[in-house]
Amino acid sequence: MSKLSQKHLLGIKDITAQDIHLIFETADNFKDVINRPIKKVPSLRDITIANVFFENSTRTRLSFELAEKRLSADVVNFAASTSSVKKGETLLDTVNNILAMKVDMVVMRHASVGAPHFLARHINANIINAGDGTHEHPTQALLDAYSIREKLGDVTGKKVAIIGDILHSRVALSNIFALQKLGAKVMVCGPPTLLPRYIANTGVQVETDVNKALAWCDVANVLRIQLERQQIKYFPSLREYSIYYGITRKMLDALKKPIVLMHPGPINRGVELSSDAADSHHSIILDQVENGVAIRMAVLYLLAGSAQ
Repeated sequence: MSKLSQKHLLGIKDITAQDIHLIFETADNFKDVINRPIKKVPSLRDITIANVFFENSTRTRLSFELAEKRLSADVVNFAASTSSVKKGETLLDTVNNILAMKVDMVVMRHASVGAPHFLARHINANIINAGDGTHEHPTQALLDAYSIREKLGDVTGKKVAIIGDILHSRVALSNIFALQKLGAKVMVCGPPTLLPRYIANTGVQVETDVNKALAWCDVANVLRIQLERQQIKYFPSLREYSIYYGITRKMLDALKKPIVLMHPGPINRGVELSSDAADSHHSIILDQVENGVAIRMAVLYLLAGSAQ
């Protein structure tokens, strides 16, 4: 079996384009599996995986759990809100206790940037980063790029605009790294207050006019306004944001070319996307959800192989 170049998936920045292509090819096979009547394979029958989520999550946690069960792994779910973390237990103590239960892999989401990297230096299990603060969310970027490849045939040469709250998004940075490694051209677009100062140094184009971004791109990946991460007001109101940066079906239909619309979820309908845009023929949002399971199956399978 082919192996990834890394023992862990901590971020897209750490892996190669060859790794990404291998994950995509493996996901192709698993997508066939999840679309057949019996959706289970015994690939990880002897592997125990702990889903350790220190932040709330619905889609990512469920997607990982489904992927693990499709691969026949034993699954342990851990939520910080109901754990000894509330009693003052440290991250390392928590995970060491889980590992004492003979866990082979840890899927972790944490509010602190670099938490999965810290863990990888201290324990032997494979670590998959399911989101660390506002830093990276590698499996989301992989499923986004995979969805573009599925819809348009290739990622190389495609123009992808990432639109919205770039400053607080872990999806944005991982997407930038993944798309650039696959040869896409990337633009970020949003209010100046939601564009981080370093962003131009990543080699992307920067735009503040959403109509210009839509006219430029082949794919628009629209991000959620992350009010829970905003300690100060970055714009006057959600209504004003919607007026200047919200994308509607009318805007998409007015373009002189077809465009692919994406969103990592959850959607703030009526803010960054209108319902008629999110549910239009432009949208591949539900395809992203389905592809998320196949991509995460591929990552789990390949990392389990790299540990042997």
